[in-house]
Amino acid sequence: MTENEKDMQTNGQANTGSENEKSMPDINTDENISEKSDTNKELDEEGELEKKEREVSEIRDKYLRLQAEFDNYRKRTAKERLELMQTASKEVIISLLDVLDDSDRATKQLENATDFNAAKDGVMLVFNKLKSTLQAKGLKPMESIHTSFDADLHDAITEIPAPTPDLEGKIVDVLQPGYYLGDKLIRHAKVIVGK
Repeated sequence: MTENEKDMQTNGQANTGSENEKSMPDINTDENISEKSDTNKELDEEGELEKKEREVSEIRDKYLRLQAEFDNYRKRTAKERLELMQTASKEVIISLLDVLDDSDRATKQLENATDFNAAKDGVMLVFNKLKSTLQAKGLKPMESIHTSFDADLHDAITEIPAPTPDLEGKIVDVLQPGYYLGDKLIRHAKVIVGK
């Protein structure tokens, strides 16, 4: 073999080798591709995991804020309710101070009074002022005498024989009157019922 032939043969093998490289896939290249796809999957999974962790963190943060807001709301409403009760009782007490002042004046007058009728009139004025002040605040007395007994409204202290047949099962006497505040019952009437 001449040198040309050797060169051609060598070039031919070289060409054949490069042609083989082009026509046949390299096994190492497939491994590289699969490694890249595995790496991409891992990166995608890590990205999804981080995304889910952020979502969980955001939801936890929203929950904690909502819980704190509810606690603040509960405390604020309890405080407002307490203030409202104190204010409501304050208003009633202020309105009753005039009656208290009148009662003090009546007591002083009773100590030195010689006229029984004048003292009686003074006490009745104070009593009527007290009733009108309480009625202005919404207090209403319950009308119970000669009405049918109702366990929701009345407390029966005792039963006595009815003086007349039409008073059977009805209230004969009231020992302690019942009261409404607005339309709400605040005290049951203590009554005697005819049987």
